Amino acid sequence: MDDRYSKNKKKSNKKKKNNGGKKKSNNNNKISAEQKLHNHVYDWVFHDSISPPASSVITTCADDFGVRRSFVGKVVFELHSHTICSDGYLSPTALVQRAHRNGVNVLALTDHDTMAGIPEASEAARKLGIRLIPGVEISTIYTPSEESGNEEPVHVLAYYGSCGPSRCEELENRLANVREGRYLRAKNMLLKLSNLNMPLKWENVVKIAGDGVAPGRLHVARAMVEAGHVENLKHAFSRYLYDGGPAYSTGNELNAEEAVELICQTGGVAALAHPWALKNPVGVIRRLKAAGLHGIEVYRSDGKLSAFSDLADTYGLIKLGGSDYHGKGNHDESDLGSVNLPVPALHEFLKLARPIWCDAVKSILQRFAEDPSDANFEKLARYGKIKNLNGSLNSGKNVVELCLSSWLLREERQDAEFENLRLKLSRTEGAVMVQL
Repeated sequence: MDDRYSKNKKKSNKKKKNNGGKKKSNNNNKISAEQKLHNHVYDWVFHDSISPPASSVITTCADDFGVRRSFVGKVVFELHSHTICSDGYLSPTALVQRAHRNGVNVLALTDHDTMAGIPEASEAARKLGIRLIPGVEISTIYTPSEESGNEEPVHVLAYYGSCGPSRCEELENRLANVREGRYLRAKNMLLKLSNLNMPLKWENVVKIAGDGVAPGRLHVARAMVEAGHVENLKHAFSRYLYDGGPAYSTGNELNAEEAVELICQTGGVAALAHPWALKNPVGVIRRLKAAGLHGIEVYRSDGKLSAFSDLADTYGLIKLGGSDYHGKGNHDESDLGSVNLPVPALHEFLKLARPIWCDAVKSILQRFAEDPSDANFEKLARYGKIKNLNGSLNSGKNVVELCLSSWLLREERQDAEFENLRLKLSRTEGAVMVQL
């Protein structure tokens, strides 16, 4: 009896061991939840015209349906950057090139109160295989309702799809007014500095800002350094130009809630920039969330995120982040791609943004369907050339196909409203002439 028991026990243990080994093997072959999210992000980043880097594939496994899929290496998003079109030091092309060298796959150009650099950056990004998110950082003023005199500056980031804003003229008119206010603001700063025995020439500030660029605090600070009034930019800001400082001034900034509403109305994702710089972050977040705010910068290269991560959870905001790169060339500045955005955060961003951007595409193409003219086609491509342009398009339907294949994933293009647009434009007479 003892021998039989011993043999049965050995067989049982062997069976358990074999079953355990098989189960472990199945687990290794299954795609984890995070790997699935990674693949969803990857599919958007590299859809259609943009090819993944050859070194990105790391392994292949079977998903829940037995389909074998390739997992990719890290996908790098950079969601906050500036060029010489506002207060940065690099041209849009040079910014994209640096992002490419740093391994960035998705770059959002978010100059202050202007989208002037988007077309150039878009062309450079297309050549280098980077997906560009057209963006802008809007200067606003937040005024607590209970303390009407206690204003503070708030910056709101807007992220648009490849087609750009759905109501571009409206957005540009509002931004142009803010930029005009920047000239008045800079002159007021120079007046205050003169009263502090630190005179500056207006011509020098304008020259530093660059041709057609609305001057900002950074340009005034650089003029202060050149004139010998301060040792460096940090000194200029910490002593004179900080929010509420002795040489600080405001311009034509939008109301913070108004800016969020404008972004939502023009087909963008609205995110609060650098909340750690705010005096009253909770009050600002609460009010902007009510106005339609989608997200908040939480992730930073220095790893400080806990308090704002909790606030994001409290108010149901997606968690974002970026380097806020200006190209100053000093060691204190975070470089492009240095902020690590985890895969779940990227997935949540795209999960929220893609339907918004898809609706913007519908709105833009609907206007083209109502008036399929050459002028309106140029508006479609204002933020960068659409792929595969080859001179003359023989119908408005071809225009729709061209735009959809450049801007949206395959499943997004299979929408009933897009099919109606195709049918509406299928009999468009004449050719749309594209100026290459």
